[in-house]
Amino acid sequence: MFIVKVQGINGSGKSRGCEKAGNAILEALGEIYSNEQGKPIDVDLLDLEEIHLDNSNLEKANGLIYKNALEIFETKPKTIFLGGDHSVSYSLGKAFLEHCKSSGKNPCLIILDAHPDCMFSAAENFKIPTHREWLMALVNNGFPAENILLVGVRNSDPSEIEFLSRNRIRVTGMNQLLEDLRDTCDIIMEFSSGKELYLSIDIDVVDPAFAPATGYAEAGGLTSRQLLYLVQRLNKIRGLKVIDIVEINPERSGAEITVKLGAKILAELI
Repeated sequence: MFIVKVQGINGSGKSRGCEKAGNAILEALGEIYSNEQGKPIDVDLLDLEEIHLDNSNLEKANGLIYKNALEIFETKPKTIFLGGDHSVSYSLGKAFLEHCKSSGKNPCLIILDAHPDCMFSAAENFKIPTHREWLMALVNNGFPAENILLVGVRNSDPSEIEFLSRNRIRVTGMNQLLEDLRDTCDIIMEFSSGKELYLSIDIDVVDPAFAPATGYAEAGGLTSRQLLYLVQRLNKIRGLKVIDIVEINPERSGAEITVKLGAKILAELI
């Protein structure tokens, strides 16, 4: 397993601090001795890398994310990226799409998130997308909308609802998710069957009672236990190529419990 810190931010002031999440998660991982499958965790033995970014130059930063990610996808069977805010998923997604095209794979994107991230703004004006519209920009740049599944969404702007409907992007809401978590996992896994998978985990899919240190916390989310079950199930997907963990902010209130959850997610993916 290859782990890459990609500490980019391109959002409102609420995302400032997310660039420190990678180091914080890895430090907390040092307190986890094994994952729930019994695999020992030794941070010193992990295959770690960092994409060094200057967040004051967004064009250069996104270019570096894209270039490095494309090289990684060509050489590594499975990679976890530690953000950063959700804006990093735009350039990671572009590189993933290019990799799939060049290798003849069918790209699939599953996003665990409280928000659709399809706000009408920079994505429609050919600027560098922020964490609020990165998915819209990715779709507008050619990612097949029919291969995208949003899970856990519970607060959408009317313009986002219209965009999702127009592009026929599938959404699994909280009620559907919780009516039968096991069966819903089966549906999600079936959705990705036969495809090359990118799994994006925005920590705000979790209820703020369990993960408060994020910029746009939304009540009514998953428990930490439910998220871990989801992650454990999705990690069994044969085509899982890329995972990102984003929007953890070590500078916000409740950082300790949120960072520990991030480390626990990482441990289950290793």
